[in-house]
Parts: sequence; C-alpha cells; structure tokens
Amino acid sequence: MLVRVSPRTPIDLAPPVEKAFLVAVDTGADPGWTAEDSLAELASLADTAGAEVVGAEWQNRRHVDPAWYVGKGKAQELVAAKGETGFGLLVADDELSPTQQRSLEQVLGVKVIDRSRLILDIFAMHARTREGRLQVELAQLEYQLPRLTRMWTHLSRTGGGIGTRGPGETQLETDRRVIRERIKKMKRRVEEVRQQRRVAARGRDRRLVPTVGIVGYTNAGKSTLLNALVGEEVALAEDRLFATLDPTSRQVRLGDGQTAVVTDTVGFIHKLPHQLIDAFRATLEEVNRADVLVEVVDVSDPHAAEHRATVQLVLDELGAGTKPRLVALNKADLLEAGSEADPRDGSSSEVPADGRVAPGAVLVSALTGAGLAELRAEIAALLASLWVDVDVVVPYAEGALLAQVRERGSTEATYDADGVHVVGRVPPAVAAALRRAAGIEDEADAEGWEAAVRGLGGKGDDVPDDPEADLDDIAEADPDDATTGDADSDRDDGGTRRAGAKD
Repeated sequence: MLVRVSPRTPIDLAPPVEKAFLVAVDTGADPGWTAEDSLAELASLADTAGAEVVGAEWQNRRHVDPAWYVGKGKAQELVAAKGETGFGLLVADDELSPTQQRSLEQVLGVKVIDRSRLILDIFAMHARTREGRLQVELAQLEYQLPRLTRMWTHLSRTGGGIGTRGPGETQLETDRRVIRERIKKMKRRVEEVRQQRRVAARGRDRRLVPTVGIVGYTNAGKSTLLNALVGEEVALAEDRLFATLDPTSRQVRLGDGQTAVVTDTVGFIHKLPHQLIDAFRATLEEVNRADVLVEVVDVSDPHAAEHRATVQLVLDELGAGTKPRLVALNKADLLEAGSEADPRDGSSSEVPADGRVAPGAVLVSALTGAGLAELRAEIAALLASLWVDVDVVVPYAEGALLAQVRERGSTEATYDADGVHVVGRVPPAVAAALRRAAGIEDEADAEGWEAAVRGLGGKGDDVPDDPEADLDDIAEADPDDATTGDADSDRDDGGTRRAGAKD
C-alpha cells in the first residue's frame, strides 16, 4: 500500500539577521571625524558583518563614562530605543572596557560589542588562507584575554574531595591559562610563517626584481588597481570592507622594458584594533620589503584627507612612514561634472578646484583605466630616482649578473684583463650585487649596505614575504604569471555612496 506524503515546507538553515544599534561618544579628540561620520563607517562595518542597522545614537561628552561608556541617562534612552526597534546587538564605536561592556549588557539585556570586536569578526569571516586564519585567531585571543571576567558568571572551583581541598583554581583562572597557552602556540605558528616568507624573499632578492607595495584605506580600490595594472583579474575585488586579507603579488610591466613585482596588501581603517596590527605584522610588514609604495586614495570620498592620516599612522607604526611613495588618486570616474565630489567645486580635499593634482600624485581610475599609463611611468621614474652610481670591475664568471645589469640598469661596460668594467646607474639591489661580486665588501656588509639604501634598516631578511609564492619563477615569467595569495579586496565602482560611509 502506497502512502502519500504531503510536501513539507523547506527548513531555512540560514542564521537570522541580527538587528544592530550603534552608539558613539564624541569627545572632540579625533580631528576630522565627527561622531556622525564615524557611525556611518561603523554602519558599513556592521553591514559587512551581516547585521541590519536599525538605529544609531551619539553623545557629546568631554570624556567617555568609565562605567557606562555613555552617560547613565543615555543608557536609559537606549533601553527605550530597544523597545522601539527590537535590536539584539549594541555596537559601540570605541573599544569598551570589561566594566563598560558588562554594565551595558546588564541594563539592556542584549549582546554588547565594540568596534574592535566587530572588525575582528569581519576578519574571521574573510580569512581564507592558513596564514590569515592563524593571525586572526591570535588577534581574537589577545582581545579576549583581558575580558574573561565578563564571559564567566560562575567561578566554581575545579576538583574536590579528599586531597584536593584548598584554594584550588577558579574557572576564570583555568580559562586564562588555556588562552595564554593557545596564544603562545599561535605565535609559534605565525613565526613559522615568517620563516617561510623569509625564504621566499631571498628568491626575489637573488633575481634583483624591484618591488612596489600598494597600501591605502580599505576599499579605496587597491585590488582593482592591481588587476588593472596586470591586465586581468588576479585579486578579488568587491565593494565591501576587508573582503580578503592576504597579500597578492604579480609582475607588472612599467614601460621601456622595466618590470616590477607589485604587491597588494590588507587595507587600513580608522581605529584599527592594535591586536590586529600586532597579529598581522607578518603580513603588514610586506610594505617594509617594498622599494617604493603606491598609496591608493579614494579621491571621491569627502574624508580622503582623514584616510591618508590613518594610513600614515599605521605606516609609521610599521616603520615604513618615510619610504618613497607615489599617491594614486583613484576613482577619478566619480569626479565628473555634477557629482558630489566634483573637483571643480573644491569639494574634494585631494583635488583642488582647478582639477590639477600635487606633485607625486596621479589621478587615475582603476575601473575605466584612465591615467594608468601615467601611473606606470611615474612608478618607473620613482624607482629610477633611487638608482645609485656604480663604478666596479666584475669578474667574467659573473655572466648572469652582468645580463641582469644590462636589463635593469643604465650602464656602459668595457672589457679588460681583470674583468668587465661597469660604469653607470643601477637599482640599489643590483648595485649591492655588483659590489659583492667585485669584492668591495664582504657579503654581510654588502647586505647591510643594500638594506640601508632601501630604507630597511639592515633587516631586509627579517621582513616576511608570501610563503606560497615562487618568486624565482615570477622574476622570469610573463606578467600574466602569478604568485598565490589574496589581498584586502575592494571594487572601484561608480555607485552612489552614502555621505560619511567609508567605501
């Protein structure tokens, strides 16, 4: 006998969208940023994390309340807002202390997180490689360690019975010990990644390939620019914050036969958690390895100047703040007549009303390709400005090195009994190799001299590189050949922006 089964409604396994309410305190201590502007960026972060923003409030105070973050009266207003909107998540724009977090949770009865926790959550969502996951977990553990007092309401003693009496160990102490051990393990694994990057970096040094690091605010168009320079989509480019975290390296032709390895790095953001900077130092220090930097600025954003200040702060912390730099004013396609950021009305702080840009900056559109030829030429000129004079005699046995000199420098060679007399200008890395081959300095001194010329403080080998990249092959490959890894991706599109939101 056949039994007819009635169709069933499919079960929706997707997690429910959390309703988030944003709160900020404006103390006036953050030049260029108002609480409203910062909350607009926080709303973009919450949207990237998958939350639905149902409201926002801010309060002007001389300083944040040590117990409540906002004033106690404003906390009661948040209770009323919860009844109106039904939010289940409160996100504070600044980093909260455990006391502030606990106080707000008790009065509101909802989950309370801060900006740092939100950014860490986004990084955890987008970490795809082993290296990225390791660094995110390390940052999360370091963030959680001082906040364990909030996470445990019970402090039960472990153990019991005869032979176990005494003070024992509380659950809180156990958790702290476990997390500290986990942090040690994560740091060891991250150090292994650094070692792998170090080995890959030596391959690039042997090939004497000039390197360019792309830096900038998140979603300024860095990955789109790398794709445009390469000529194909080699890095994920999406219109969202921190789409991916790992660097992408590709060989790019700059003109006149000159090539360089260009590396896209993770983007920066206002109030970037210090735990992330520390944990991602192995990745962020990729900028230290670069000969020059290309800083990508979203010229259509009204906070472009503040974005540049944020980038400068992070670069200073990494020790790369004074490295030679070219500014790419990206998204020029949004600076058309009648747009909100028309350069002719002076609304963009990076482009004056006459439409001209300052020396050392190039107006480009990675989406349309406008200005890319000029950008390539400016990168080549900046690299050439770092070249140094050489006058050395190299043994005939150094034929491979001499071939690289002819390819990458501007020199004249004469041949005599002692070897090949090379005179001219070459990149610093090539000059260092020539000096070593000529026996002017021993290898250790030459490496230190090379690092000093490149502004690396004599620690070039300590700077990590992509552990999965075979840069020996890249140096000899066509520009279409690729290394592995992704980067903080962002799409340069011409869509409408919400005022104050950081695209």
